[in-house]
Amino acid sequence: MKILEKFSDHAYALMRIMTGFMFSFHGGQKILGVLSDFRPAFGSQIWFGGMIELLGGLAVMLGFRTRWAAFFSSGTMAVAYIQFHWKFQLGAQFFPAINQGELAALYSLVFLLIACRGGVRWSLEKNRKS
Repeated sequence: MKILEKFSDHAYALMRIMTGFMFSFHGGQKILGVLSDFRPAFGSQIWFGGMIELLGGLAVMLGFRTRWAAFFSSGTMAVAYIQFHWKFQLGAQFFPAINQGELAALYSLVFLLIACRGGVRWSLEKNRKS
């Protein structure tokens, strides 16, 4: 499939932009109440997570300080998976399909990839490819 190789940076940029957009929407739900009635208490752990989702997602989407934003977002999702989904339980609860942590686990790994690669194309960073 060498023919698709020339589009790899474009496909990566689209993945980065959509991942950032969807992640920031989760933060917007928590912090701004967008399409949600749930609002965490100011300064709570969930509030801080929502702020990282909102601001980190926007930064990743726009390609602004992409590596740092993605690194913090990856860590946030790793903590969310371990603390709120897996909870160090053995047996069936270990598996993301059972503990409903697929999204947190996937976000953590996708943001780790983004932290390693950076903005690449269509980003606000100065050493980007146009």
